[in-house]
Order: sequence, then structure tokens, then C-alpha cells
Amino acid sequence: MTRRDAHTAGESHLPLGAGAEFDAIRRMLREWGSRASGIGDDAAVLDVPSGEKLVVSTDASVEGVHFRREWFSAQEIGARAATAALSDLAAMAAEPIGLLLALGIPQGWDEAIAELARGVGASAEQASCPIVGGNVTRSGELSLTITVLGSAARTLRRRGAAAGDSVYVSGSLGGPGAALRALRDGRVAEPGHMQRFASPRARIQEARWLADAGATAAIDISDGLGADAAHLGRASGVTVELDAALIPCLDGVRPADALVSGEEYEILVTFAATAAPDVQQFAARFGVPLTRIGEVREQDSEPVRVLGARVDPARGHDHLS
Repeated sequence: MTRRDAHTAGESHLPLGAGAEFDAIRRMLREWGSRASGIGDDAAVLDVPSGEKLVVSTDASVEGVHFRREWFSAQEIGARAATAALSDLAAMAAEPIGLLLALGIPQGWDEAIAELARGVGASAEQASCPIVGGNVTRSGELSLTITVLGSAARTLRRRGAAAGDSVYVSGSLGGPGAALRALRDGRVAEPGHMQRFASPRARIQEARWLADAGATAAIDISDGLGADAAHLGRASGVTVELDAALIPCLDGVRPADALVSGEEYEILVTFAATAAPDVQQFAARFGVPLTRIGEVREQDSEPVRVLGARVDPARGHDHLS
């Protein structure tokens, strides 16, 4: 394959035209540096490794829906938007190969373009994902719609869990939900909670490790542990039984609150009982715990059940509610 036919990381950008739109793109490219590749064509051309499948996801972050301007810096807004999209690749155990940003800029945000780009670039770099294209347009509110592409020889799916499997979760939960409650109440969020809310990480390499270790199904926690466990249960045709006493919570967070805390971007994953992952090895390698929190049961009337907590476990974030 010739260079004309293939897009490779580090490929130089094409010359851009005159005007405010291209000036905005140039400002973003200055922030991204080598993290962006081959910008300027009508579309990106990417190679998928032989024997692997293409994995694609799109995620939108809209002012007034997903965040308020007073809660985060522009850099944090950009980083969170990119992380939310990249976390979908993590849920599928895919290796990122490209990110595209469609940026809607309202009046009053023009001076923050470089800082927004800095945040997107930081998350892309953290995930070793090149930025390969996108679009800039004027809009009524700030919006970042991010498309991510990845590849995987073996994808993790929501379906695949079976009765008898054990349920695990990465990290410690509840920080984003606690921070959100504080902000909505006009209080100052605990620093540890706010850090998890403002600066989440996509568990890309962690998920690939879990897939290699023999995971049977997975989902990232964006709507809340209980709600996403229900999504996995429905997809697999099983009931996911969680033990509230086993849920790893950040300091000051109750298990009932951790169950409904969204935008965690940790990985909920199942393993056959005969193929338990090495949780100590996981923690040593990635610096976060991997905790067994339940078991998969034969399907009954509910896709998720929680032992030891009085809460509707399936209650989570609904974008249209």
C-alpha cells in the first residue's frame, strides 16, 4: 500500500484556507501538535490491522445538558467529552486508531477554542489515539460531538454473560455523583469527588487486559452502576445480582449513592467462575482496584438486583428524561 492510499500517524496536515473557521482549526492544531495527523482532506483514511475488526462510536457533550460552564474549565470540558467517547472503545476492548471532533461554538466561547482543544488533546494522548479530523461550526450552545474509531481482534460485548459468572468492577465509585449533588446544591464538592467528576479516564488498556484474561461481557459505567448492570443483564438475557456491601466506594460515598453515580467510565465486567482474573496483578499494573461485586443469575423478572441496599438499581441517567 502506498502512502497516497494510507493514512499513518504523524502524517502532515494539508494547507488550510483563509477565514475564521480555518483560523479556529489552526488554533486547535497548534494545541494538538503531533497528536493530530493528516488534517485537511475531506475524510480520514485509516489502516485496520489485519485480522481485526473496526469499532466505531460517537458521543455528544452539550452545554446545559451534560455540563454547566461554571462547573468546569474549558480544558476539562474538552477532556471529559473525549474521555466519554473513548470509554466506549474501552468497553469493547478496542485499541483506538482515530478521533474526530465536531465542535459547535456559540458566541462567547471563541476565546476558549484553544483550551477546549487542549483538553481533547490531553485525553487523546492519554489513550494513544491520534486526532484525524472533524468539523467546526457556529451553534446556539457549546457542543462537542466526538467520533472514535478503534480495532480489536476480539471485542467485548454487553451480551456474553452467563449464569454463574462473577461480576467485577474497576476503580472506586461514587465521586461524580457526589460532586454533582454538591454543585447542584450550591456547595463546594469534596476535592477527591470533584477530581473524579472533572477528570475521568477511559480504561482503554485495563479493558484490553480484561479481555485477554478471558472476560465474557463488559460495559462502561456512564449511566450508573445499577443502570449499566441492567443494560448488560438485558443484553445477555440474565439477571445481574450485585452485593451493595462489596461495591468499592470513594470516601464519604454510600453504596446506594455509588449505584446511581453516572459518568464514572469504569468497566463493569463478567468472568466465568472457573476463570477468575488476578485482581492483585490488575491493581499492581493499573493502580486501581478490580473488585468482585456480584454474580450472574438465571434471568428472572428484573435484569439487575441489589442485595443490601434500598434503591432502584436501574435508575440512572437518561438523556431524554
